[in-house]
Amino acid sequence: MKNNLLLKTLLPALIAAGICTYIVIQYNRFMTTPLNISEPVQFIVTPGSNLKRISEELYERNITSISPIYLQLYGRANESASRIKAGEYQLLPDDTLPDVLNRLVSGKVIMNSMTIVEGMTAQSLVDMVSANVKIKHTLENPDVAAVMAALGQADQNGEGWFLPETYHFPTDTTDIEFLARANKQMHEVLENAWEYRAKDLPYTSPYEALIMASIIEKETAVADERPEIAGVFVRRLQKGMRLQTDPTVIYGIRKNFDGNLRKKDLTTDTPYNTYTRSGLPPTPICLPSRESINAALHPASGDSLYFVATGTEGRHIFSSNLADHNKAVRKYQLKK
Repeated sequence: MKNNLLLKTLLPALIAAGICTYIVIQYNRFMTTPLNISEPVQFIVTPGSNLKRISEELYERNITSISPIYLQLYGRANESASRIKAGEYQLLPDDTLPDVLNRLVSGKVIMNSMTIVEGMTAQSLVDMVSANVKIKHTLENPDVAAVMAALGQADQNGEGWFLPETYHFPTDTTDIEFLARANKQMHEVLENAWEYRAKDLPYTSPYEALIMASIIEKETAVADERPEIAGVFVRRLQKGMRLQTDPTVIYGIRKNFDGNLRKKDLTTDTPYNTYTRSGLPPTPICLPSRESINAALHPASGDSLYFVATGTEGRHIFSSNLADHNKAVRKYQLKK
């Protein structure tokens, strides 16, 4: 009788102790067991997903062997279940389930990157964005005019109005969201540079400076030459000389340009032919860099009015008169 009484007294305690031990073991396992992956895995949380569905997917994909219920209970206990943010996440081999949940709550999604290259055209940029699989495409007609309309700038030609830089963005950023960032950046950079511009420049507006910057961008990729080339063009404008720059001509005939600029191209008038027309072309001809914008607004002083490519490292020879320029052309272009 005493043994039976003792057993009846101890049994509940033993069962309770066993349950507690099991819970502690499972809790420690939940807290410390890394994921069943040997390399980083991408995991997408779609808008509206809840912790129950997320925990089940982790289990079904064998990312973890721990029952979904533990993650669900943990999320409810620390009140993080309702704070999960949608997006594309990277799960790491050393992650535990608490690590995963913390990441989903923090919103530290995978950041993709895309570089807008100096000198590319606005349409080339729109095409690049339209081809990016990480971007959510909303434009029915992916052209510059449609983009500018979506940005509330339908009256503005879009050429030149997107700042070349490397941009980081989460998956499913829309095309307009991405382009709006680049557009805003260009406006801010141009406005700031215009405020601190050099004196006595021949521009009547920041837009004219943007046009000049785009020409400088296409004329040279050599950083230290940009201010000098800007100086040439500024002096030519101030003297009433035509710019006579090939990149504007090429832009004017771009659909028909086969890579070889001919004499007839230089004499065929278009709004962008700076051999046949005075002043600046009507719009930028590409997306200029910060450096080219700064060069346009801080041109180098001097007396050079001409330059010709040397064919070496993208550099140029500068001349202050036509006779010296023609000598340089014969030496570097005609090889005479």
